[in-house]
Amino acid sequence: MKHYQQTIEKPVQCTGVGVHSGKTVTLTLKPAPVNYGIRFIRIDLPGLPGVTAHFNNVVDTSLATVIGDEGCIVSTVEHLMAGFAGMSIDNVIVEVNGYELPIMDGSAGPFAKLIRSAGTRHQEGLKCYFKVNKPISLAENGKSVTVYPADEFRITCTIEYSHPLIGTQSCDFFIERGTFEKEISSARTFGFLNEVEMMKQYGLARGGSLENAVVIDGDHVLNEGGLRFPDEFVRHKMLDCIGDFSLIGMPIMGHVVTKKSGHAFNHAFLEKFFQEKESWETFTMAPGPHDPA
Repeated sequence: MKHYQQTIEKPVQCTGVGVHSGKTVTLTLKPAPVNYGIRFIRIDLPGLPGVTAHFNNVVDTSLATVIGDEGCIVSTVEHLMAGFAGMSIDNVIVEVNGYELPIMDGSAGPFAKLIRSAGTRHQEGLKCYFKVNKPISLAENGKSVTVYPADEFRITCTIEYSHPLIGTQSCDFFIERGTFEKEISSARTFGFLNEVEMMKQYGLARGGSLENAVVIDGDHVLNEGGLRFPDEFVRHKMLDCIGDFSLIGMPIMGHVVTKKSGHAFNHAFLEKFFQEKESWETFTMAPGPHDPA
């Protein structure tokens, strides 16, 4: 458990294609001061408007997590946000020259590598957590999210698809930097070929390809090399959960259990979480004598 807030050591940059827009976009990460949070700046718009990565600023969850504020829209933020959360980064300026973040390879792996290449800097401010004291749950139409008290951030994720390649899959991890990088970050988004073709007919998924998604056709995976993990599908859903739950604004000390959840349901749960203020408290861990400042 980290005691101090962290930012990146130096600016880093990457370029890629937006999965829905098909447009090339450049993303630049820059160090930010204590208590700044994660803030996106649209450098392609007059006045350089920005939006803070917080669930109150979520404006759409139909195909991806989209945040917006005062004319500044940034789409498909969940993989980058998972990278920040999984790598324990609290404060970053994200400059982007388009409305949709690059999809890269469809996972958070390239973002985790980018953050690692930037280096990590401990800051003077103490890290603040949401400490869960009583279970909070939301369930509807077979979907559910519950968070239980725990001393660390843990996620158990279950998905169910009536498809022979996927079926029912579950995974369970304590979310810390090493585990995130090794076990979760490289799990790619996935879809079915007929759905991808239909989305393209409607002007969506213009940038989608086998380079940035696992594509299933019938009973086989089209990607050369197949899957990165036998259960890559549920690991990617866990990655999405980490990104979505990071929009709560502070790390959670609790055990999150999800079943058949997606971006919209995760967002609905965050709203419920804030309504049940008697079930959690904000918590700052006192640093030990050997902790770095």
